[in-house]
Amino acid sequence: MKGIIGAICGDIVGSVNEFNPIKTKDFKLFRKRSVFTDDTIMTLAVANWLIKDKNSCDVLIRELQYWGNMYPNAGYGSMFSRWIKEENPKPYGSWANGSAMRVSPCAWVGETLEEVQNLAYKSAAVTHNHPEGIKGALATADAIYLARIGAKKEEIKSHIEARYEYDLSRSLEDIRSVYSFDVSCAGSVPEAIICFLEARDFEDTIRNAVSLGGDADTQAAIAGSIASAYWEVPNRIAFKAIHRLDYELLNVLIDFDEKFIKDSF
Repeated sequence: MKGIIGAICGDIVGSVNEFNPIKTKDFKLFRKRSVFTDDTIMTLAVANWLIKDKNSCDVLIRELQYWGNMYPNAGYGSMFSRWIKEENPKPYGSWANGSAMRVSPCAWVGETLEEVQNLAYKSAAVTHNHPEGIKGALATADAIYLARIGAKKEEIKSHIEARYEYDLSRSLEDIRSVYSFDVSCAGSVPEAIICFLEARDFEDTIRNAVSLGGDADTQAAIAGSIASAYWEVPNRIAFKAIHRLDYELLNVLIDFDEKFIKDSF
């Protein structure tokens, strides 16, 4: 299974450790308290926008607000929580990683890198219009798209470093020793990409992301969204995540996969 399921799996697996950081890869993937959070909800909101009308920012805003208000206690930042209730919402200059956590559907819809980047920009700019917020979304989308079309890890690494000037040469061991909770794109997206680059497979990617001891659910969602374009998501992981979605969210996932992702289910 491939596609945006990778972001959803990462979110659910990392949810337990968002505010309970760990520095080990030795943990149970799914626990009783493993739940979907704002990462999953906003990913599926973007997915529903792309299903309905990828050219309309009005539709995007409507979807983000609708799904945000459907699940008001999912862990949004304070500014986004206010934004989803506004009658005439405007971008608020956020540099946080919310733009990167929700961008993965754009990389599966765009048929070229340029189209992916245009969609990723739109998906971020309605809220996260700070240059770092845009950059985090674009870098994540680029990595997913390149993985999707068969690029090698070194090619993905070189592209991201050259275009976005992220330092991806650091090792996870070095990062882990000094890393802490960081919701900025600049301080979490490069680390999430490195979690993918150092991984052996999809599960290892998720374990890498959680083990940094940072914003675990979002970093695992970002890393997982890249990994699920590069590797298959094992059914034993995907189905445990799917079973934690409610009917409304699951229907969006199925609709998106049927329209844009072949052989997903």
